Amino acid sequence: MELQGEARGKPMAALSAPLCRICFKDVGKTVDGEPFIACSVCVYPVCRLCYEDEREDGKQSCPQCNTRYKRHKGSPAVDGDGDEVALDFDYDKEVSHNHILRPTNGQEVSGECPAASHERLSTPSPVVGGGKHVKILPNSSDVNQFPNTRVADAGLGNIAWKERVDAWKMKKEKNAVPMSSSQASSERGDGDVDSRSDVPVDDSLLNDEARQPLSRKVSIRSSKINPYRFVIVMRLVILCFFLHYRITNPVRSAYPLWLISVMCEICFAISWILDQFPKWLPINRETYLDRLALRYDQEGEPSQLAAVDIFVSTVDPLKEPPLVTANTVLSILAVDYPVDKVSCYVSDDGAAMLTLEALAQTSEFARKWVPFCKKYTIEPRAPESFFAQKIDFFKDIVQTSFVKDRIAMKREYEDFKIRINELVEKATEDPEEGRVMQDGMPWPGNNVRDHPAMIQVFLGQSGGLDTDGNELPCLVYVSREKRQGFQHHKKAGAMNALVRVSGVLTNGPFLLNLDCDHYINNSKALREAMCFMMDPNLGKYVCYVQFPQRFDGIDRNDRYANRNTVFFEINLRGLDGIQGPVYVGTGCVFNRTALYGDEPPLKLKKKKPGFLSSLCGGSRKKSLKSSKEGSEKKMPKKHVNPTVPVFNLEDIEGGVEVDDKKPLLSKELLGKRFSQSAVFLDSTQMENGGVPQNVTPEMLLKEAIQVISCGYEDKSEWGTEIGWIYGSVTEDILTGFKMHARGWRSIYCMPKRPAFKGSAPINLSDRLNQVLRWALGSVEILFSRHCPIWYGYGGRLKWLQRVAYINTTIYPLTAIPLIVYCSLPAVCLLINKFIIPKVSNIEILWFILLFISIMATGILEIRWSGVGIDEWWRNEQFWVIGGVSAHLLAVFQGLVKVVFRVDTNFTVTSKASDENGDSAELYKIKWTFLLVPPTTLFIFNLIGVVAGVSYAVNAGYRSSGPIFGKLFFAFWVIIHLFPFLKGLMGRKNRIPTIVVFWSIMLATVLSVLWVRLDPFTTRVIGPKAEKCGIGC
Repeated sequence: MELQGEARGKPMAALSAPLCRICFKDVGKTVDGEPFIACSVCVYPVCRLCYEDEREDGKQSCPQCNTRYKRHKGSPAVDGDGDEVALDFDYDKEVSHNHILRPTNGQEVSGECPAASHERLSTPSPVVGGGKHVKILPNSSDVNQFPNTRVADAGLGNIAWKERVDAWKMKKEKNAVPMSSSQASSERGDGDVDSRSDVPVDDSLLNDEARQPLSRKVSIRSSKINPYRFVIVMRLVILCFFLHYRITNPVRSAYPLWLISVMCEICFAISWILDQFPKWLPINRETYLDRLALRYDQEGEPSQLAAVDIFVSTVDPLKEPPLVTANTVLSILAVDYPVDKVSCYVSDDGAAMLTLEALAQTSEFARKWVPFCKKYTIEPRAPESFFAQKIDFFKDIVQTSFVKDRIAMKREYEDFKIRINELVEKATEDPEEGRVMQDGMPWPGNNVRDHPAMIQVFLGQSGGLDTDGNELPCLVYVSREKRQGFQHHKKAGAMNALVRVSGVLTNGPFLLNLDCDHYINNSKALREAMCFMMDPNLGKYVCYVQFPQRFDGIDRNDRYANRNTVFFEINLRGLDGIQGPVYVGTGCVFNRTALYGDEPPLKLKKKKPGFLSSLCGGSRKKSLKSSKEGSEKKMPKKHVNPTVPVFNLEDIEGGVEVDDKKPLLSKELLGKRFSQSAVFLDSTQMENGGVPQNVTPEMLLKEAIQVISCGYEDKSEWGTEIGWIYGSVTEDILTGFKMHARGWRSIYCMPKRPAFKGSAPINLSDRLNQVLRWALGSVEILFSRHCPIWYGYGGRLKWLQRVAYINTTIYPLTAIPLIVYCSLPAVCLLINKFIIPKVSNIEILWFILLFISIMATGILEIRWSGVGIDEWWRNEQFWVIGGVSAHLLAVFQGLVKVVFRVDTNFTVTSKASDENGDSAELYKIKWTFLLVPPTTLFIFNLIGVVAGVSYAVNAGYRSSGPIFGKLFFAFWVIIHLFPFLKGLMGRKNRIPTIVVFWSIMLATVLSVLWVRLDPFTTRVIGPKAEKCGIGC
């Protein structure tokens, strides 16, 4: 925001002349001689002629803040003014242009401004006739000359502008951190609720570019979202009438078959309601990285950005190749963030010497790779992905040395890959005496289930410099202790171990967790997250910022819906408009305070709008009024933003001390919560993060080893209230749910360039096993005490957010009605019965209306979300494929675990990439029981179609009507299972013999049973037949 060029030499009078930002002419004056102010909210300079043209022919709103223009005295009325009284600006006579301005506490403002808080940097607002405060928007005589500089308006006079510039210079010299902007609106006096953000915003934040909100909410256009909501309501009404008709018109000839079909349809209706209504309020978000830099990271000054500890988790280096993990680590070390603010922790839960040796090689290669990335600002900063890009090197090249350096760096990377592959080949050999380290000592992790804790620091402040002599981020290898007889809680336990180790060694206030295959694709991803986490108003309520998952190496058609586009583009955006997206396990930046089980500060209580008003977005006028009324009351604050000081200097200087510190707990209570580690307990009470100054590195490492021992969590709240929550293989859903139940909100951040990219299972078997693990975790939560159906009603969980979590936990149960309903078409064709009594105009009407409403919902959903119709259809297909296979087995395994207390095995998804690029992995078929149910269902419906068509041919044209409805449902099942059939009949492989054998056997047995036994047909008992003679 520093003034540059000619601005420094211009006289103050020239700078104070207000110009219209539309026609660049003088804004003019009112009848009282004061400068004309078109917008009383942001005071954007617009002359009277442009103001009147905008009201008559334009949008009738301010170009900057989009606030509707009010009518001024002397201006003609336009449509929409109603009974609005024309404004007449009458400035308070106490505000003189030559008077030294006084702040609200009555102190004089001199040329020197100590500490220079935000309120001292902003000038007092003039007073408008009705007691309104008008915020003066700075402007320049040449708006194009200084795009990031704003100069005071003439209404405040030259002295006010000089005072402001001097205060800003004093702030720059003392590196003062903005404080007053982080206060709650209840402490700032009258505030305004910005429609673009989630919390009340101080009026003074709108005066300065560096003090404006760091992000804003962007609502979906009403022309897109309102028809979508209308169709949802209409579909609900049609569904109710359809179910009413189905229930009141039973099929007497096949009553059990009809009853089962109606029960399945009711289950589908409930499932649709739980899935649909959390999408009612979808939003988008925008971030302002330039404002973040102006506030916290200006050039030539020490960076005020918060420190971030980044976690990378890995278990099996054979399923999760070390080269994949190395690329993730390299992208972290080269991230666009202050070096001293980044620390990378790699958790090796398999205690593999291969992982440690690969990290050693990675740290050496990083000394060359990181300066190359930062010199040319390349994207992405994972070498494998960067060198795989097809780039025209002679297009838009600023530095001619780039091509030469790129070729040299690629050679270095190829040598690095050779060294990593040699380590992998060596690790495949399993010596009988165990692995031995370079110093001749046996590797402590030879026994994976019984080994001590291990920590190795590779880079950081201890001397890790790159080839240019610059410092590199800290890189730490961590393998927690494991002993037989202890419960280690899989990935959740490993993540909690990293939380404690990082709390002892670096203690960054924010944490980012990544799977080993998810590299940073956007080097500014951390800055994107900080736009929410470090926002003075919003940040203190945010528990985590979730980024969408994006994947490399997926086939062009995305046959098995690996991208999960509907979930990430529709479901999570809908949740972001309620209380925030669910935590999906990776690509998530956490607030350490929220992970420690604390609650967010209380928000201002506003008068809740009515139900219909809330559906339409609520009333802005009422919310403004309620926020102003509530701002007069002080709300208790339990926590503050960890990136700002806890005291307001203005209040201290005035003799009032406001204690917003986190309440200190006794050592005994802290020990019961976090267990016994003096250094870690002290770190939990440090608002700004960091480690104690009087502790040596040796003591820190000793404490770090202690906090990852097996028995450290005993008799503490780790895994129950603190950190990642135990009790499910999908610890991510459970952890996010606990935070939302305490009242935290989460943020969904979707930058234009994807923040992270990873690998997804390509072949059908691995994909089904992944879906099985997710479904099993949901079933485990459903049968636990944390089930959202009954847990957390005393907290601050919003009801639509609860509905979303209920849907997340019960969706595997729809597998039972789904597989039954998909079998009904074949059954109806085999026994020549139907679930509808007779085909008439009414029945056809309800089916057509329901079908049209389903299609309309999908089309409008595609329209507002931007999802492709092919992606939407793939999602629908795989919902059926996963439902009749993985979800069904997950329900069975979950019931076995609950009833018999038998734990299920955690299967690590293979992270091997498709190196050849020929999709060979796509066609690989691995035996798994999950392939049997869909194959059986497919063959069963094919047999039913053949039987139905044969019957129709024999019966003649009279049976063409009923047979059409049966064939329609059968083909509906076959079309949804078609990607599964393509997966089985791959280009290079065939269906495993065992799958074909069992599927044909089951389909044949079922077909024979239905034809011979005919169980769902009501038999008519008539008179006994008697034998009679030939002349009978």
